[in-house]
Amino acid sequence: MANFLNIGFGNFINADKIVAMITPDSAPAKRLVQKAKEESTIIDATQGRRTRAVIITEQGGVVLSSLLPDTLSGRMKDV
Repeated sequence: MANFLNIGFGNFINADKIVAMITPDSAPAKRLVQKAKEESTIIDATQGRRTRAVIITEQGGVVLSSLLPDTLSGRMKDV
């Protein structure tokens, strides 16, 4: 049974497939997001708001969320 995590604005992701949640402020995170955009492996779930978390999945996909990683971590404990 898949456990889904609410990443904001009615968007959900399979919590079992998450490898990492990081802030987008560092240079390596920015490079990761840029590479994912170029390869079309990115999902932008920010609804036009500022990106506050970059979620990396098992298959190498990148998901952008407007919620802080701390908030998402707290929601994972409830899943």
